[in-house]
Amino acid sequence: MRVVVSGASSGIGLALTRHYLERGASVAAFARRGELLQTLATEFPDQVHCYTLDVRDASAIQHAAQDFVQKVGVPDIVIANAGVSVGTLTEDAEDLYAFKQVMDINVLGMVQTFQPFVHAMTQAKCGALVGIASVAGFRGLPGASAYSASKAAAISYLESLRVELRGSGVKVVTIAPGYIKTPMTDINPYPMPFILAPEVAAQRMARVIERGCSFAVVPWQMGIVGWVMRRLPNWLYDRLFANAPHKPRGLLKR
Repeated sequence: MRVVVSGASSGIGLALTRHYLERGASVAAFARRGELLQTLATEFPDQVHCYTLDVRDASAIQHAAQDFVQKVGVPDIVIANAGVSVGTLTEDAEDLYAFKQVMDINVLGMVQTFQPFVHAMTQAKCGALVGIASVAGFRGLPGASAYSASKAAAISYLESLRVELRGSGVKVVTIAPGYIKTPMTDINPYPMPFILAPEVAAQRMARVIERGCSFAVVPWQMGIVGWVMRRLPNWLYDRLFANAPHKPRGLLKR
């Protein structure tokens, strides 16, 4: 099996990378912090192909994709996982940069991760493109407007891509995690129900990918929470969440 994972140096991305490596896959690990990939390179020298890059750099991803395909072959699975989260407030001009960073990484980074592989995978008539979205994309969360907007955009983008590739043999899988214990959630100053260890989350996500589900929430309990949230009338949603605690501002976490 050949797998590509972006954001592979920590959190969900690292857990997914290790999951597939431990099962004998050849993995292309994309990450901005290449030094954090060295442990994987030492532990799995014949399986992991490390590429230090930023998903905002389309050219770098294209070169890495070309190199991996030439060395290993067309991937069976491409997982666009790289993402950031930060508290934002529209009223503060200093947060405009954070808005741009979040959208560039969480949305355009996903597009740029998939793009170099789509043609080869459709030619092979097999494989899966997997996007890691979030339950936060179901409704706009106060104090996390950039993150919620980016994940809502990711969900819609993945749906568009799924329909575009219908009949091509390539599946598009949207995974919306709830709370996973990673550096991204470690800074949250509020309760996180049903939180999962990244290793457990990776196992469940891999099962979703293997089944070829078009959409799944991990853990499933957060799917029920999301279903309820989406169906709350605006007046009730606004009242319930108006005083919800906000994610800390000024801190980007991959």
